Amino acid sequence: MSKDRLISLDVFRGLTILLMTVVNNPGSWSTIYAPLRHAEWHGCTPTDLVFPFFVFIMGTAIAFAMPTKTYDSSTFNKIFVRSLRMINLGLFFNFFGKIQFLDLEGTPLMIIRLLITAIVGYALMGNFNQKTKTYLAIGCFILFMFLAYSGIPAYENVRLPGVLQRIGIIYFIASLLYLKTTPKMQLIVSSVLLLGYWALMTLVPAPGFVITNLEKGTNLATWVDQMVLSGHVWEATKTWDPEGILSTIPAIVTGLLGLQIGQLLNMNISKKSKAQKMLSIGASLLLLGWLWNFVFPINKALWTSSYVLYTAGLATLILTILYYCIDLLNFKKGITLFLVWGVNPMIVFFLSQIIPQALVMISVQNPKNNTPIDFWTYSYEFGVLPHFQNPMNASLAFALLYVGFWSLLLWYFYQKKLFFKV
Repeated sequence: MSKDRLISLDVFRGLTILLMTVVNNPGSWSTIYAPLRHAEWHGCTPTDLVFPFFVFIMGTAIAFAMPTKTYDSSTFNKIFVRSLRMINLGLFFNFFGKIQFLDLEGTPLMIIRLLITAIVGYALMGNFNQKTKTYLAIGCFILFMFLAYSGIPAYENVRLPGVLQRIGIIYFIASLLYLKTTPKMQLIVSSVLLLGYWALMTLVPAPGFVITNLEKGTNLATWVDQMVLSGHVWEATKTWDPEGILSTIPAIVTGLLGLQIGQLLNMNISKKSKAQKMLSIGASLLLLGWLWNFVFPINKALWTSSYVLYTAGLATLILTILYYCIDLLNFKKGITLFLVWGVNPMIVFFLSQIIPQALVMISVQNPKNNTPIDFWTYSYEFGVLPHFQNPMNASLAFALLYVGFWSLLLWYFYQKKLFFKV
């Protein structure tokens, strides 16, 4: 590991990615403990902290990745290409389940999809020279856009927004602001974006509605998604996307607040002073978010301004605790599990949800009624569920087994110094 890495930040990232893997891979979506579900609409559960925490951590890491503010065409190209590679990985995840080849189905089609995944993964995470990275990133993006709007039936409703797409956009904007502006200007930009988003969502009614509202399907963010992304939004909603266009505006601020903490951690002051300042900032953000919640409810799907401040406050406080224990007190016992997750987040983001999609395509025989059942479901219903009386415990155990699989894989990568980056 590089001496320049902030171990507490890697551990925080590892905790976040590990929690993401747990909540995204239950044995059954119908038997999940409440903290492992997203809030129905307004509100915030531990699950609703995963995405903003990762964005916050990414913002913090920018200050460490580019400690010297040097901006030129080469730096811009590196930022642009890295952003586009992340966006492309997110797009491919949405395309994976749509890929067709001849008339293949089941396992043969799964093999084709995984081969294409390996090619795309290598193209977007391979260690090429910068020129090759640029051509591959732009080429992949053009291909995905062509397929989405080509009229080919398999891709006509493919989702375009997503988690990695939003992360790529935020990384691009936050990196440029970091290199071109001062921390004070970044705070001004953050304030304008949060207040502007609040004004848009609460003062400007969606066309067709007399008054503004923040309800599902009838708010201004929904209308924007319908106008710009019609047919290419989240399948569960059909009309709007939780990673949609308008809600990406305040999400940028989540990254910028993380960037503020990163710049603080790079200041030439004592570690104790840094921890004290972070504690004060975290508590202040948490309080401001809680107060704003009364007029602009905390809501992940809308990524409301109160949600930005509330989650950034929690992220700052958690990072403060980790920083104080690990980097100040040098207490590092038991952190290896989270460290191996934290230094290889992109491979987990990309593959941890591809694998379940692939295993769903393998059909096996249901021992109960001799009907076909997919291998993923079979593994849970006949490999895990029978060992538990409480189905919620079984569902959680299945997710933890999947985490165990990834922990072994990531530990191997860590030992071999294999770090997958975009």
